[in-house]
Amino acid sequence: CGMFYVNNRWLGGTLTNFRTIRTRIDRLNAIDAMEKNGQFDVLPKKEVIKLCAEREKLEKNLGGIREMRKLPGAMFIVDPRKERIAVAEARALKIPIVAIVDTNCDPDEIDYVIPGNDDAIRAVKLIAGKLADAVLEGKQGEQNDAGEEVEQQATEE
Repeated sequence: CGMFYVNNRWLGGTLTNFRTIRTRIDRLNAIDAMEKNGQFDVLPKKEVIKLCAEREKLEKNLGGIREMRKLPGAMFIVDPRKERIAVAEARALKIPIVAIVDTNCDPDEIDYVIPGNDDAIRAVKLIAGKLADAVLEGKQGEQNDAGEEVEQQATEE
């Protein structure tokens, strides 16, 4: 649905220290640009291997938030117990949290609780799919509203 995601380890400070995380994303983009420009061809083989390893690590940790320019309006968390750092950061920045909450989690920390089994892959896939559909529907509604406003302005003139 075109939203940002973290599907690997949550890096501490991803939200609260976003400026620093942004510099790491810029480094990832710079390495990709070096490869596209052909600078890898003139570098020593050992240096190219180091840059590729650095890119893989950055892509693994930051690939899903690569295009994120500002803090999100809400967060969807699959296992709030495992991702307690992400919950704490969102709480500190007053970002609303939507989460699948199992019996082993504290629902008091979550703004919008979805009761469910966060350990079952099929359950997570079903809930995430429905949430993605809702996001797409909301985006489509925004586009339709913007189109109607333009039509109204054109007919008024």
